[in-house]
Amino acid sequence: KLKIKNIKIFNWQELIKNKSEEIVFKKFDFEKDLAILYSSGTTGKPKCIVHRSGGVLLQHKKEHLLHCDIREKDNVFYFTTCGWMMWNWLISALASKASIVLYDGSPMYRYDDLLLRIAEKENITLFGISAKYIDALRKLRPNLKYKYALKNLRTVCSTGSPLSPEGFLYVYSNIKKNVHLSSISGGTDIVSCFVLGNLYQPVILGEIQNKGLAMDVDIFDDKGKSLKNHKGELVCKNAFPTIPLKFWKDKNNIKFKNTYFNKFKNIWYHGDYAEVKNNGGFIIYGRSDTTLNPGGVRLGTAEIYSEVEKFKEIKESVVVGQAWDNDVRIILFVILAPGKELDEKLKTRLKFEIRKNVSPRHVPAIIISVLDIPKTKNGKTAELAVKNIIENQPIKNKEALLNPKSLDEFKNLKELI
Repeated sequence: KLKIKNIKIFNWQELIKNKSEEIVFKKFDFEKDLAILYSSGTTGKPKCIVHRSGGVLLQHKKEHLLHCDIREKDNVFYFTTCGWMMWNWLISALASKASIVLYDGSPMYRYDDLLLRIAEKENITLFGISAKYIDALRKLRPNLKYKYALKNLRTVCSTGSPLSPEGFLYVYSNIKKNVHLSSISGGTDIVSCFVLGNLYQPVILGEIQNKGLAMDVDIFDDKGKSLKNHKGELVCKNAFPTIPLKFWKDKNNIKFKNTYFNKFKNIWYHGDYAEVKNNGGFIIYGRSDTTLNPGGVRLGTAEIYSEVEKFKEIKESVVVGQAWDNDVRIILFVILAPGKELDEKLKTRLKFEIRKNVSPRHVPAIIISVLDIPKTKNGKTAELAVKNIIENQPIKNKEALLNPKSLDEFKNLKELI
């Protein structure tokens, strides 16, 4: 038996033998602090965010019932760790009288389609995964071709990073034809979504369908002017239920105000580089502080990733801008698939496809093969950490990284000197 000072140890088998007692609920104020969530640390030190009870539950029920069609007796699954905000989002499905299915571990343990096996076995109705998982499955199992019936599946949610057009096509051509594919985007800062699915509109390739109900989401230029069909800053112009209560131990809310309300007065600045289309659909191009600026022209990283992900020779990638000769040049780092080599032919093909399908400005100046790419503890690529290390700048978020030793490979690369 384990004996740890100050920690009670319970035997699970003994616990489940006991007859369950009636649960006694306590009433709290709507604004009662619920939980502290830590931001992932992709673009700096993790933020220690205190969220409110009533607002989170209200927002989640809206998203579940009205955007994601979660119903009583549904089975809801989201592949997430307990440390990611999607775990909180998943737990709230209980408020809609749905059952939830939790899985902790590798998404490809023993089988590369393990999560789909779970979806089939557990009769999942909402299947939540990340865009990176869809891309990995697309490369490993390009001809899955509806291997699983998934008779009860109505909704597939994708988040964590922008879902590429190829990811959209893969879901409909390999997982299930008649399903609502809901790409969603928000963050730990609001423990919910700014933009997500709409049951009553068509799914358009490469777009997130709509802003959330009652969410006054807009795209601003640097001067605070509203934009349509142009890239800019994602903002929210009015209050919403999941504005955090505060940052933990943030005296006078100074850091809180500087983070969200400093760029545009009394307007929530979210830090996503995005675009809204005439049809109300959104495209997220990446985080604002990791956008690229070659020649003074602002470019989103997601557009480059979308092209790189088409190459089966490439397992993963990270793209950053490096200050160079009074300008910025684009550097693309790639992890190669087993048995593949980054020769001049592959580099030429990569540059050609990016030039043809995106623009000449998006073409990387240098492409380098690496063995590993730094990620946060919830699996997000740490672009800013890579940028900082190749520019010999301090790394602010090293403690938030899952694999900090991976940064060593990026130090003093001869190709970048």
